[in-house]
Amino acid sequence: MHMHLVRRSFLLAAALLAPALSLSAQGPSTNYILKVTPDRADALYKSGETVSFKLELTLDKQPVAEAEVQWTITKDGMPPATSGKAKLANGVATITGQLDEPGFLLCRASFTSAEKKAYTGLGGAGIDPLKIKPSQPVPVDFDRFWADQKKQLAAVPVNPRLTPVKQATAGVTAFDLQADSVGAPVSGYFAKPENSKPKSLPIILLVHGAGVRSASLGGAVGWAKQNFLALDINAHGLPNGQPDKFYTDLANADLRDYRIRGRESRDTVYFRGMFLRLVRAVDFLTAQPEWDGKTVVVYGASQGGYQAIVAAGLDPRVTFLAAGVPAGCDHTGIVANRINGWPKFIPSPSAEKPDPKVVEAVRYHDAMNFATRTKAGAVFTVGFIDTTCPPTSVYAAYNNITGKKAIHNDPDAGHTSTPKASEAMRNGTLAHVKAMQAGK
Repeated sequence: MHMHLVRRSFLLAAALLAPALSLSAQGPSTNYILKVTPDRADALYKSGETVSFKLELTLDKQPVAEAEVQWTITKDGMPPATSGKAKLANGVATITGQLDEPGFLLCRASFTSAEKKAYTGLGGAGIDPLKIKPSQPVPVDFDRFWADQKKQLAAVPVNPRLTPVKQATAGVTAFDLQADSVGAPVSGYFAKPENSKPKSLPIILLVHGAGVRSASLGGAVGWAKQNFLALDINAHGLPNGQPDKFYTDLANADLRDYRIRGRESRDTVYFRGMFLRLVRAVDFLTAQPEWDGKTVVVYGASQGGYQAIVAAGLDPRVTFLAAGVPAGCDHTGIVANRINGWPKFIPSPSAEKPDPKVVEAVRYHDAMNFATRTKAGAVFTVGFIDTTCPPTSVYAAYNNITGKKAIHNDPDAGHTSTPKASEAMRNGTLAHVKAMQAGK
């Protein structure tokens, strides 16, 4: 009995001691956070104004009393660059920069802990962004080139194939759609409210960001539930609803680096087929008896934002575009010492001169140029610390839109659709539909 009590006491002591031993083994906390914040909440300035960035380092939410932070300020990732080291006092230091032309400043700060772990923070500031001009003019034969591409498309019958698809939302009918195009077909999920009256519904075409995946049944059904004729298409004309491995294998093989494929010629750029599928998708949607005969929305983010701008520029039937953090803007930015957006046809910054053939070819696939060709309404979103689709490139395209437009700025966001950005896209779309229904 005595030995049993001793053993129980030993086990209890060991159990109580274990958490302490575990914490000791973990070593000191490494929960550092490095923040970079401009001195204005909207992060907007005029050319030549001084921009102050606050560098703030915390550990477990407490200011780090003494530390050294390295920093660099660039023109949105392009030269000129200024760099230095800042000693923090009670976790904070302030540095300044300025830009004497419309554009963006990007401040990148870094800190290395005693454990040799690196931490990075980014801050952005817009300098007269509404005055950012195109890096190159629209090619003189831009319209002729795309008119010829659309003529090739028109020679291909739409030939829509609709296969009913089961889904759980009551009051909505859904189908897998395959429609012929130039090259790969339009492949997506089409959904509409049941028992809709003829000429009663607006159209929404949902387009995807980069990568290789199936169309989204939920995306189409969600908008159909809100009384839209909704079509969600995958970017590559692939079969929908396949196992994940099907798309992963394609992403790692046949569609690897599709983003820069064929960039040496305007006729072979991979996105040519993707863009023609947008027109073909609108062909199908506007042939539906339920269409109200006037409202066509194209909606997407990143590569989807790229497609939304292009669809509006290519097809006058599009009345509104919603482009979240759009890719594909200002491909030729490097010729004006500016950053360009994904897909980065031309690496920037780069010590090498860009290939003249690529510079010429990609102008015909630049969202910035398509933006000049539409009268559609538009809502854009932009992150000031987005290094994938940098804000300088997004504004280069936005400033070329001549219709009724709005842009949602996210000063502290990178390449993402924040809740407020998503809300701006949705609200802009619904407001446009309401205005169209009211005949405004």
